[in-house]
Amino acid sequence: MTDSTPPDAPEFTRPVDVGRLPPGGAIYGLKATPAERAALARRFDLLALDRLEAEVRLERLAGGLLRLSAALRADVAQACVITLEAVRGRIDEPFTVLYRAGAEAGETAVMLSGASELVEPLPGDVLDIGEAVAQQLSLALDPYPRAPGAAAAMAPEGRVSPFAALAKWKKNN
Repeated sequence: MTDSTPPDAPEFTRPVDVGRLPPGGAIYGLKATPAERAALARRFDLLALDRLEAEVRLERLAGGLLRLSAALRADVAQACVITLEAVRGRIDEPFTVLYRAGAEAGETAVMLSGASELVEPLPGDVLDIGEAVAQQLSLALDPYPRAPGAAAAMAPEGRVSPFAALAKWKKNN
C-alpha cells in the first residue's frame, strides 16, 4: 500500500485561490476530519485533538495586503509536564494574519489604526488557510500544561524550599 501524500504535506490543508477572491472578501468554515485531527495531534505532540474548527475571513486591503481574520476553536488533551497525565483544554481564540506577495520575513505594515502588524509572505496565488489555522493552534497551546495538584507531586515531603531557607536565614541575620 502506498500513500500518494508527500511527507511534508500539511495535515490540515484548505487551499484558497486568492486571485479569485471576490471584491468584498469571503468567509470559509473549516472543520478538521478525525484523520486530520489525529495527524495534527501527532505533529503537536498532543494526547488528543477532539475538535478543531475555524471561521476564516479573507479580504484584500490597500497596498497589496491580504488579511486573514479567524476564530479558532479546539478541544485538546496534553500531557502534564510533571505527572504525564492528561490535561484537557479548550482553545477559543481570534487571530489575524496579514499576507503580501513578495513580503520579506519579519516585515511589518502600519495599519490605519496606527498599530503595526507582521506581514507574512504570500507564495503565489494560493493561500492554505488550513495550515494558517494549524499554525495558530500550535501557538495557542499551553507550553507547560499542569494537572491539578501536579506541583505538590513534584515537591518531596519534608523538604524545605530553598526560598524558605533563605528567608529564615535573612530573618536570623
